[in-house]
Amino acid sequence: MIVSSFEKATFAGGCFWCMVKPFDQYDGIEKVVSGYSGGHVENPTYEQVKTGETGHYEVVQITFDPSIFPYEKLLHIFWQQIDPTDDGGQFQDRGSQYRTAVFYHTDQQKRLAEEARKHLADSGKFKDPIVTKILPAAPFYEAEDYHQDFYKKSPEEYQEDRAKSGRDEFLSSHWKTK
Repeated sequence: MIVSSFEKATFAGGCFWCMVKPFDQYDGIEKVVSGYSGGHVENPTYEQVKTGETGHYEVVQITFDPSIFPYEKLLHIFWQQIDPTDDGGQFQDRGSQYRTAVFYHTDQQKRLAEEARKHLADSGKFKDPIVTKILPAAPFYEAEDYHQDFYKKSPEEYQEDRAKSGRDEFLSSHWKTK
């Protein structure tokens, strides 16, 4: 009998609605949960976080099986969903709650995230410096139910939000992906 050992990965990439789907389609990904992390208020609500005054980032927390889907692959997907040079938010979403960060859960995740960030910085892909922070995992608070799996529950609103955000155009021009 094979026993799976799941791990957690937590990424802030702007609006969490846009960060679930890219991870939610692979074998080895157990679940992707939208939430809040990195702030100073316990059990924050969306209404509190969206003010930018709680210190929280909008994040996705991924439960994954590293023997099927290694952390390095998660990092690869993460970098290709964001503008790592923008410290004021992501695309149309402005404010501290929309900044980018990798919240590491282990020393190995920290090392791999730092290596990936350095590789990206050295690649010359971006003319501006990479500002995405690599931070120790902080308490994670699950977002309200209506935020979970938003791309599945409200596909039209999800597509409209992505279309007007400028995210897809940026990703396509910088990563040659759709």
